[in-house]
Amino acid sequence: MENGIKTFEPNGLLQSRELYQYLLNTSVYPREAEILKELRYASSKHPLAYYGTTPDSGQLLRLLMKLVNAKQTIEVGVFTGYSLLLTALTLPEDGKVIGIDIDRKAYEIGLPSIKKAAVEHKIEFIESPALPILDKLLEDPTNEGSFDFAFVDADKSNSKNYHERLLKLVKVGGIILYDNTLWGGTVILKDSSEVYPEPRRPDWHHSIEFNKAITADHRVDISQVPLGDGMTICMRIR
Repeated sequence: MENGIKTFEPNGLLQSRELYQYLLNTSVYPREAEILKELRYASSKHPLAYYGTTPDSGQLLRLLMKLVNAKQTIEVGVFTGYSLLLTALTLPEDGKVIGIDIDRKAYEIGLPSIKKAAVEHKIEFIESPALPILDKLLEDPTNEGSFDFAFVDADKSNSKNYHERLLKLVKVGGIILYDNTLWGGTVILKDSSEVYPEPRRPDWHHSIEFNKAITADHRVDISQVPLGDGMTICMRIR
């Protein structure tokens, strides 16, 4: 527990409670902004709290954005806005993040924290399925290659579709970060009947197929890291 929030995620990949807590206490919590802690606490009361970006994953997201000097970013899947707020805090004053999600009610849980942090002007939240918005962005040729960074934490059935569009929107040398690519470690199982909890079963094969597709995609350099629920870092190289 940390500030009343359950911190150990049994569906994650680091199965030792003590080691995961050590990681959080030693290198994550001391550097997590207080406003992010507040939002994480507010999000923990949501029945789907496990949808949220974990603070250790958020730390990687922040570092990657800094490495590419991100100014224009996209987030597919927002939930309560922890990673969206983290992104806005990381971006320069004239930076912008477009956040796309079908659930504005969840986003509004994080909106008070976003306003308190005085970064709302950096955020454009769009309540919509993501594919139509990405396609609309691509209708304007000036948007191609104009984004520095993208973070995808949404429905896994569309991961390949998001990838194709984001490869056009993100510049060469930019980064696309995908969450949940190891699906709680269940990608090694023989079939979905072995996946627990049961709500994770429908997207199990989508995660496996996406991992195969990314490995075969030579338009990106990749690194799949066993952080949180598994994250895949893609740098566009062509």
